[in-house]
Amino acid sequence: MSNIIEITDFNDKELDIYARLSENELLSNHEPEKGIFIAESPKVVERALDAGYEPVSLLLEKKHIDGEAKNIVKRVGDIPVFTAEFDVLTQLTGFKLTRGVLCAMKRKPLPTVEKVCEGARRIAILEKVMNPTNLGAIIRSAAALSIDAVILSPECTNPLYRRAIRVSMGCVFQILWTIIDKENEWENSYLDSVRGLGFKTVAMALRNDTVDIDDERLKSEEKLAIILGTEGDGLSDSTIDSCDYTVKIPMSHGVDSLNVAAASAVAFWELRL
Repeated sequence: MSNIIEITDFNDKELDIYARLSENELLSNHEPEKGIFIAESPKVVERALDAGYEPVSLLLEKKHIDGEAKNIVKRVGDIPVFTAEFDVLTQLTGFKLTRGVLCAMKRKPLPTVEKVCEGARRIAILEKVMNPTNLGAIIRSAAALSIDAVILSPECTNPLYRRAIRVSMGCVFQILWTIIDKENEWENSYLDSVRGLGFKTVAMALRNDTVDIDDERLKSEEKLAIILGTEGDGLSDSTIDSCDYTVKIPMSHGVDSLNVAAASAVAFWELRL
């Protein structure tokens, strides 16, 4: 049975991960094997546990011990379970907890690009997508719309940021993803890598010399890598020029573009098998 601990000291060192450490400090970018992330809400925590992530501690609104988090408390063994009333937790964390449950968990080593592409037929590659809300939404759409894996450039926000996890509704734990190794796999070499694995590359871009998104050639490709760029600027010219296809989503009413998360959902749906 877990160790239920009533919060009496806000300065308890074990509460630092919930109250005083930044996202970057939690993720421990220089020592990823020591990194921690925070999963929020019962459903998201359950999905992380199902994916094999190791819990470090729980922070719960007291009523959830025998309520919505009852099953989680049973699953996590003897790790510390810190608890207090809602107002106390809000004061501690500085924000209102979603469904009254937070779980600190250990990161896993990142898989290689080759590993996440193993057996995949549709993948998404994200270039410099830095907004955690957009990233979470893209990953949720990818999981829902038959994308097998997501590959992120080194500049992308981390999928294990709390907001990205929350917006994805825990789908970051249900779909394979990795971050490209900046030293060994970035620049245009990553396009060569995915082509070497049998993928044709599709740049989603606002250009006129494009292929229609419902073009039969795209549908007939056995393996496609759908590449989306940063908010505002989109993909770099060098990436677009290096891709096998360039696709623009048709618009009406004078709208020039979609938010990258919305564009991803359209692209994933249209280019699915």
